[in-house]
Amino acid sequence: MRDDQHRFFMIHGHLPVRVTAEQAGWLLNCLPHNIPVLVGARLLKPLGNPPANGCKYFATEEILELSKDKAWLGRMTNAVHNYWRDKNGRKKTGHCETQEKTEQGSAVTSRLRTVGES
Repeated sequence: MRDDQHRFFMIHGHLPVRVTAEQAGWLLNCLPHNIPVLVGARLLKPLGNPPANGCKYFATEEILELSKDKAWLGRMTNAVHNYWRDKNGRKKTGHCETQEKTEQGSAVTSRLRTVGES
């Protein structure tokens, strides 16, 4: 949420009835790029039926209620941790496979050199 929006809401004493993903992240104290993770895990539901690549809005009242539920906060935290653990694990696995292929390729090249020299 931008500073001017934050000041506006603080002056008026209430939040808007719907918020964007960025603002929902601010209310839940998580980063905006984690909101799609929560939607994918079915822990948050956007208002209406937005297209996959469209702007999604969330009900402020629902987010505030969910933020008071300790069990939901635990599920939210676990969903975010699991998502990033899996995503980072895929990166490491991809790197290892590439490294193995490179090592195999250099072993084949060295064998070819040995055969060519004989």
